[in-house]
Amino acid sequence: MKKYERIFKDLEEKISKEIYAIDDFLPTEIELSQEYQASRDTIRKALTLLAKAGLVQKQQGRGTQVIKHHQILFPISELTSYQELVSYFNMNSKTNVIAIDKLIIDEKMAKLTGFPVNSLVWRITRQRVVDGVASVLDIDYLSKTIVPKISREIAEKSLYEYLEKELKLAIDFALKEVTIDQVNDKDKILLDLGSDRHVVSVKSKVYLSSNEQFQFTESRHKLEKFKFVDFARRKPK
Repeated sequence: MKKYERIFKDLEEKISKEIYAIDDFLPTEIELSQEYQASRDTIRKALTLLAKAGLVQKQQGRGTQVIKHHQILFPISELTSYQELVSYFNMNSKTNVIAIDKLIIDEKMAKLTGFPVNSLVWRITRQRVVDGVASVLDIDYLSKTIVPKISREIAEKSLYEYLEKELKLAIDFALKEVTIDQVNDKDKILLDLGSDRHVVSVKSKVYLSSNEQFQFTESRHKLEKFKFVDFARRKPK
C-alpha cells in the first residue's frame, strides 16, 4: 500500500471514530504533512481519496471539512430498478451510457448470463454517478428477441419503464447472487474506487411471468456507498 493510501485509511478511521466529527475541519495540509512525515503532494492525494469517498469536501479559503456520509440502502430481495431507488431515496444521481452493442452468446457467456448459446442480446454498459462520485457500474444483457430495439435515451432514463409501459412486458421475478469481487480493469476506469480493491457485485437473472428469461444484469458497487439489506420473516411452526 502506498503512503498516501495509508494516510487515507488512517484519516478515514479517525472520521469513522468521530475523532474528526461531521462539520469539523481537518488539520491544514502543512499540519498533516508534519503529522505523517509526508510531502504536501502525498497529503493532497490522500485528501482526494477522502473526497471521492464522500467523507470530506474542500471549502474555498477554509480548508477540508468532514461532511455527512450517507449509505444508500439497497434492497437485494426486491426487484427494483435503479431509477426507482433514485426516486425513492431522492438520490443526487446521473446515468452515463458508456456503450450499447449487440452480442452473440458463446458458451462462456451462456454460463454467466443464462442465455442459450448463439442467442442474440443487447449489452448496455452504464455508469451511475451518485453525489458526484462514480459509484455503480451496471452491465445489462437483454434478449433481442424480446426487446427488438433499444436506444441511448431509453438507457439513460429507465429500462423497466420502457419494458413495462412501452413493450407491455410482465416482469415477474429474479434470481440474485451477491459477491465481493476484486476490482477489474473496467471497474478501475469507470468507478471512483480510491484505494478500494474490491466491489460488491450483484448478478441478476430476470424473468417474465411466462418464466422466460429476458435479462441478465451485473451491478458492481463501491463498497462504502451502499448498504445491502434484506427482509426476513420467521415462518410459523
